[in-house]
Amino acid sequence: MSLTDRLRRERVIAIIRGTDTKAAERTVHILREEGITLIEVSLTTPDAAGIIARSSREAGDTLIGAGTVLTGDDARAVQQAGAAFVVTPALAEGSLTAHALGLPVVAGALTPTEIVRAVSEGASAVKLFPASVGGPAYLRSLREPLPGVPFVPTGGVDADAAHAYLEAGALAVGVGAPIMGDAPHGGDPDALRERCRAFLTALTRHREGE
Repeated sequence: MSLTDRLRRERVIAIIRGTDTKAAERTVHILREEGITLIEVSLTTPDAAGIIARSSREAGDTLIGAGTVLTGDDARAVQQAGAAFVVTPALAEGSLTAHALGLPVVAGALTPTEIVRAVSEGASAVKLFPASVGGPAYLRSLREPLPGVPFVPTGGVDADAAHAYLEAGALAVGVGAPIMGDAPHGGDPDALRERCRAFLTALTRHREGE
């Protein structure tokens, strides 16, 4: 199954951006246990490549990707670590190198010019970032001239916003703090489980309303 198909099925990429390696790795395990199967580990997290490598070995159906991939060296490092996909915050060398290496890329873009360039450079999907700048109304406006672009709005997306973006035509959403809280920094794992369940419940309600 392609990354685009997985995004269409799962509807959410959970984004881990932490300051504590062990806590971030524990967060990956909890997300998997709670049924979130598209997980992005930002390279701003200490030992992100190691977390990706260790988590990928026991991932099963879960796809562990790398986020904040900016350079060609970043892309090569995460490929060697076993990343299943790459996410970038902007159009950068990292997205081009990852694509050349055969990794699916969710490339960051905001303006129509950037979005068209991302698609032309082989992005599997476009990370609309920071989505909060324009909100769901901006996504609707973009989809009028660009109906075939698979958008993944990211930045300030909580459960209510996720529903609004999906209603506006997003393929999926990227979600960080509203699910993670302080878990990747060493926070309460039980609270993380509760947030995961609440978010997945909200997604289920959206699907039932489609």
